Formats: sequence, structure tokens, C-alpha cells
Amino acid sequence: MSQWLDSLTLWLSANPEWLGLAILLIACVECLAIAGIIVPGTILLFAVAVLAGNGALSLWETLLLAYVGGLLGDALSYAIGRYFQQDIRRLPILRNHPQWLSAAERYFQRYGVASLLVGRYIGPLRPMLPMVAGMLSMPLPRFIAVSLLAAAGWAVAYMLPGWATGAALRLPLPEGFWPEAGAVAAGVAIVVVLSIQGSMRKQRHTSLLAAGACLTLLIGLMLSWPQLSPLDQGLLALVQEQRSTSLDTLMVLITRMGDFRTQLAAAIVLCLILLASRQWRTLCLAIGAMLGTALANGALKALFARSRPDVLLDPLGSFSFPSGHSSAAFAFFLLIGILAGRGQPPRMRLTWLLLACLPATAIAASRVYLGVHWPSDIIAGAVLAGCFCALSLAIVQWRAPLQALPAKVWWLLLPTNIALLGGIATWQLSAGLLRYSY
Repeated sequence: MSQWLDSLTLWLSANPEWLGLAILLIACVECLAIAGIIVPGTILLFAVAVLAGNGALSLWETLLLAYVGGLLGDALSYAIGRYFQQDIRRLPILRNHPQWLSAAERYFQRYGVASLLVGRYIGPLRPMLPMVAGMLSMPLPRFIAVSLLAAAGWAVAYMLPGWATGAALRLPLPEGFWPEAGAVAAGVAIVVVLSIQGSMRKQRHTSLLAAGACLTLLIGLMLSWPQLSPLDQGLLALVQEQRSTSLDTLMVLITRMGDFRTQLAAAIVLCLILLASRQWRTLCLAIGAMLGTALANGALKALFARSRPDVLLDPLGSFSFPSGHSSAAFAFFLLIGILAGRGQPPRMRLTWLLLACLPATAIAASRVYLGVHWPSDIIAGAVLAGCFCALSLAIVQWRAPLQALPAKVWWLLLPTNIALLGGIATWQLSAGLLRYSY
């Protein structure tokens, strides 16, 4: 296997014009029923992503090719399941390995749509679940919607590390970059793993544990941020290299959704809806999470007084650490994810939180893309928001679990706030409120 992989990467290095097609086909095979289990697609994807990051393809081209390949694999797998239905069990390879299909079928029947989102990151289940969805006649529009979302997160998670590694090997990164990147990544991973394990085991004080883990990581970032300069400068250099005129407008639109006025308006509307529907405990959770995060963010900015990157020709006046956009976005969307998961099984709660992190991460990443914040700023902002969301939830649930919102309240709250965020951001952009000059 190692010799074959070395030969493939050597050939693609000598023929980079075929690298794009290789990424698309490997991503397709990795998500294709049965083939995705047999072929070591994860290793291949990392290898070709490293080659792409080494200068052959831009980050956006790499992610787009993997995204399209993943969607193609999903579509073919679904079509196979829909065509053969229960007769698919008679295929020779599945007769010899019935556990592949049975495990995916049990997982799908238990978690439904969530299985396609979470199972995307579980190796043996990833290529089988779309086929099972087709076999069990999941409605095609619903499958397409879930696949479009799941493939996006999968492409980023599987291609970004390899591409960043290739780009880091190509660029002259500051000394100390890799140890710092490993330490920060390990800290974030520990927080995530502790939170997931506590939720899956249904531990009573999981929220308090998550708040403590976030606080510990935040303190670590606060104590070490002066030493994180190599990490910040290296990551900022990697991101700025991918700047393009076509993406600037999109990134400004995304970052507008995290502006103070936009987030304040969304928070007020959310609290008013909860107040009008007399959801007192949920209202306390919302106020504690969003107001606590905002006050703590302002205090930390004043305390550390960290300067922003010098990418902007006209730097903004406020300080940089931690990112207000990142903390506000994560506080708001994590709160939405928490409310959506009330009354759901642990895996569904985690799925909602995962979905909630996607728009918040986009807003936070736009700050680095625009050169307004250092990478450690947005990480600290996200951790700060996670700390206050988890702490507020622990306090509200100290004596009794928080009940799920009534359906009519939920379907009033979610569309209203999403429309408000998008509407205000679009209005600001169309009104010419483009503060970022480069």
C-alpha cells in the first residue's frame, strides 16, 4: 500500500494537471457505497490535498472538487439503494460482509436524518448510509438537502488539514508554528471530546464539565497569547494567500452577520419572542449566554488591549482579543443549537450543535480572511461563548432539565432570526457600508 501510494503521489507531482480530477474521483470513491470501505480514501485524500496545498490548486478549488466528488458519491450510492431496494442484500460482497449493511441500517433507522450528518465522519458508515437511505426510500428532496450540507462540512474537515500542511511546507512559516498549532489543536480537541463523551454517557453535570473545560482552555489562551505570534502570523499568511476579489464581497456579507448591531437586533428579537411566549427558563438561558459573553468579551478586550493585524489600510479602532464577532456569533448560534436539541437523544443534540457551529465558524473565519483579527482571537471568542453557553445551561438545569420549546414558538423563533440576520447584513452591504479597505 505504501509503495503504491508513493507511486501515485510521485506521478501526480509530475503531472499536476491531473490532480483536480484525482481529488474529484477519490472523494467520489470515498463516499461511494461499498467502495468507500475497501479503498483507503482518507489516506489518499490527505495525500492529494498536500499536493494541492503545495501550489497546484488553491484552497477553494480543492474544497470545491472534494465537495462535488462527495456529492457524486452520495448520489450514486442513493441511486444504487433506491434501484435495488432490499435485493441489495443479495450482492456477493454484502453476502460475505452482512455487518456492513446491518450496522448502517440500524444507525439510519435509529437516528434518521442525523445519521447522514454525523455518520459522515464515521469511516465504515459514511459510504453505506446514503445507500441505506435510498434502500429505505428516504424522500429524494430531503436526501439532497442533507447531502448538500453534510458534504460541505466533510470536504472542509477532510481536505483542509492536508491542504494546510502542503501550504505550510511551501511557505516560510515562522519558527515555532507547528508546536503551537499542535498545542492549540490538542486543547480544542480535549474540550470537544470531553463534551461529547459527557453528553453520550448522559452525565448529569455535562454542561458544567464543558464550561470548566472551555474556561481552562480560555485561561491558557489568555496566558499564552503573546507567545502565539508564530501561529497567528503563519495562519494569517496562509489565509491571506487565498484572497481573491470574487470572495471579498461574500466574506464581507458573512462578517456583517456578526456585527454588533446585527447580533444585538437578533438577540433582542429572540428574547422578546421567549418573553411573549412565557418561556422563562429559556429566556434566562438566552440572557445568561449572550449577555454574559458580550460583557466578558468587552472586559477582556479592554484588559489585553491587543492590536489588530496590519492587513487593513484603515485599522478599526477597537482591540482584537478576543474577537467580538466570533464570540457573539458562537453565543447566538450555540444557543439556537441548544434549544433545538432539547428533548432529543444525545446524538441529535450533538448534531444540532454541529449544525449551529457551521454559520458561527463561517463568521469567525471571515474575520481572519478580512485581516481584522488574528486566528487566536477567533478561537478565544468561540471558547468564551462556549463557556458562557454551557455555564448558563448548567445553572438553568441545576434542579430540572430544560424542556423543549413548543413547536409554534420554535418555528417562529428560528425563521425570524435567520431572516433578520441575513436581511440586516444584506442591507448594510447594499447600502455601501463597506468599512474594510485593503
